[in-house]
Amino acid sequence: MADTPETTANPATPAPDAASTDGTTSPTTPKIWQIILIAVVAIAFTAIWLGLYELLNKGIWSSSFVTSHRWTVLVGALLFSLIVGLAQKFLRAPTVIHGGGMESMKTGAVSNAYDTFPGALVSSYASLLSGASVGPEGPLGILVQKIAAWARARLNIPRRTALGFDVAASASAYNGIIGSPLFTGVLATEFQVGGSMGLIFLVWNLLAGVVGYLIYTLLGLHVFAKYIPFKPISSITVPYVIYAILLGVLGAALALFTAAAFQVIGRAVERAFNGRVMLRILVAGLVIGIIVYFVPEVGFAGETQIFPMIDNPAKYGVIALLLLGILKLLLLAFSFKSGYLGGPTFPLLFGCTMFGMALSLIFPGVPVSIFVLCIEAGAISLMLSAPLTSILLVAIIGTADPYTIALLVLSSVVALLIGNAVKRLQAQRVARRAAQRSMPHPQASRP
Repeated sequence: MADTPETTANPATPAPDAASTDGTTSPTTPKIWQIILIAVVAIAFTAIWLGLYELLNKGIWSSSFVTSHRWTVLVGALLFSLIVGLAQKFLRAPTVIHGGGMESMKTGAVSNAYDTFPGALVSSYASLLSGASVGPEGPLGILVQKIAAWARARLNIPRRTALGFDVAASASAYNGIIGSPLFTGVLATEFQVGGSMGLIFLVWNLLAGVVGYLIYTLLGLHVFAKYIPFKPISSITVPYVIYAILLGVLGAALALFTAAAFQVIGRAVERAFNGRVMLRILVAGLVIGIIVYFVPEVGFAGETQIFPMIDNPAKYGVIALLLLGILKLLLLAFSFKSGYLGGPTFPLLFGCTMFGMALSLIFPGVPVSIFVLCIEAGAISLMLSAPLTSILLVAIIGTADPYTIALLVLSSVVALLIGNAVKRLQAQRVARRAAQRSMPHPQASRP
């Protein structure tokens, strides 16, 4: 049975409003209290969803039975993969198989029909607990969007402002867990959300985002700000600038490698299984289980597995760190294209960090923060096509000082320039092939 795309319209979606078309005011524009309400609902759900995920993750994979019986890794990977497949087949759980790394985080990229919320919820937990290389930010965004769609129907929010309402809900969730009141405001701006309604949508985004941030922070819940606190560099030197440029090149190479892996693995999975959901996910679970059994460092999202390598990179060595980084990025592509529901951010951070730590062993005189954060900024900026958001994310997680942020900007610019150059070359290659195919065959001109 082929994957069931979510193509049907939400039956509860309100009809388009007949409000004024000036793009700024409308009798049916959501009230401020409605924006605050969805912000509170979104951050409350985020806290509960993440709390339950952490409870399940620790209760299952950190239990004494599992840690003393390694074979349970393979059994767990198969079991949770089976649940992912069943959720897709019978509960119409969404996937991001046919999208790129950023699709799981874009509002509207996955159908927000709220009747598929149970399937998305089941698939999100099973995907994260299966050992697949996916992060929690993707399914969280999808689930919050579905909650926002349900709320829109109950509050009679007009269709013309639905996008701004949904993005406000996402802002509350993401700003809360990232630990920044501006993160999703930058993200929405880069995606140019809203058209003529862009300004008012951004105001809602900032309001909901700061509500989510304040609630999450005041409750003292775990956030990812200062997740990897690197020592500030305190100054900028010419060698540091050169390093940032070179690391931007490396970051671009990693992003292009990951994008190529998405394409190659996606085609291979499609040819091998041709829409057979259960067979695809069970084979993927077996592969992931075997990999995680032998190389546990690359399993799961990577938000906790990353610390042993950061704390003691010399224990692993340069070659092992590089191999861990490559394997993590390949497993990210394989997990996405196999149908697991997750986000790309943490696996990308893990892969880039491994390369940064390897370089820190080769060049011990250079601050490790430059290696790690500049590679991350370059790779994530190009991979997600959102440089401002990527720089802000890396700066928040890595506790970058103003000098380091300047180097992050430089690395991101270099990576984006390389990415644009590669895109132009690809476009020229496609144009040449199209021109060659359109040329008449020599034998066709014979009488």
